[in-house]
Amino acid sequence: MKISLLRASLAAAFVLPATAVSAASVPQSFTATYHVLQGGEPMGDARLTLKPVGNGQFEYTDKITGTSGLAAAFGASTSEVSRFTWADQVPQAVSYKYAFASSFKPKNRELVVQGNTVQMDDNGKHHSYPMQPGMVERNTLPLALGIALRSGAKSASFPVGGRQAVEMQTFKVAASEKVAVPAGSFDAVRVDRTDQNSDFNAWYVPAKYPVPVKISQKDGGNLTLELVSYSQP
Repeated sequence: MKISLLRASLAAAFVLPATAVSAASVPQSFTATYHVLQGGEPMGDARLTLKPVGNGQFEYTDKITGTSGLAAAFGASTSEVSRFTWADQVPQAVSYKYAFASSFKPKNRELVVQGNTVQMDDNGKHHSYPMQPGMVERNTLPLALGIALRSGAKSASFPVGGRQAVEMQTFKVAASEKVAVPAGSFDAVRVDRTDQNSDFNAWYVPAKYPVPVKISQKDGGNLTLELVSYSQP
């Protein structure tokens, strides 16, 4: 769920305590909804869902619809659909599809893991590069980070499948802060991205939710997501 409207192995990367959570604590299904803001003003709504789809795979979907301002005027919406397998508590990528629809300029992107190779189609431009064990992609990255925090991690690095190569992204717990969002007020931990791209912050309540209660990202339009509701079957 990296914000996208108008927008080594992982085991070696985690800093974990001696006793990590069991595989039973890995989420199997849930639905989360968010308000999307740009520059502090309402912009749209997001719906995030996780569900099993058989053969050990899960589908993770993030759909954002513009409801205010230019996003509504241009009929803007995004859909991100990921397939993954839980690999040692990591949502290891199988495939990822991104679609941005609007009356202005639609965009499409698709990532597929074939054996040890990642095949990427970016609006008709094809790229191929080696896959890394424990690789996630931008949609499942916040989920991977939430599971790491639930395990007790204070910092984590992730191999993330990008457009032309795998990119290592690093994060750390920077502070404990109170956060108020439509879903309620929480004592949360703020996680900052610490590699070359440092304009991403997320607030988690790891014991309660595997996904952030709030995300702030300056790159791509100064966007913020705030949790409205979270439910499990």
